[in-house]
Amino acid sequence: MNAFIIELRNRPGELAKVTETLAEKGINITAFAGSACGDGGSVCFLTNDEAATRRALQAAHVKVHERELVSATIANEPGGLAEACRRLANEGINVEALLPTGMSGANVNVAFATDNPATARSALGTAVLTGLSTR
Repeated sequence: MNAFIIELRNRPGELAKVTETLAEKGINITAFAGSACGDGGSVCFLTNDEAATRRALQAAHVKVHERELVSATIANEPGGLAEACRRLANEGINVEALLPTGMSGANVNVAFATDNPATARSALGTAVLTGLSTR
């Protein structure tokens, strides 16, 4: 699964243009996160059709960074996310985006967009990250 990270100017209508571009092509946004700071910001999308998303954004001349996602299950308690982030940092992995993708019982499923998905997968493993050992 891939994420689409889009840099935007921090002004009214910028996010609307991107989301309308996808909607016009019948593309459903299934998860998203974003933030603005100063004059710019970024938004990260998951969609139901990666190939169509890629084509739509290219046709609209939207600057996009596509990144492979690595999934992890994190305990919904203090320190769960800290443990995951520390594991990645200890391997020298940069996190470019993070998206909540659902719940599994009391745990949160998250997807990390990183600069090294293979090493991130190895660092995060398959166990639920509980936050008990963050360093």
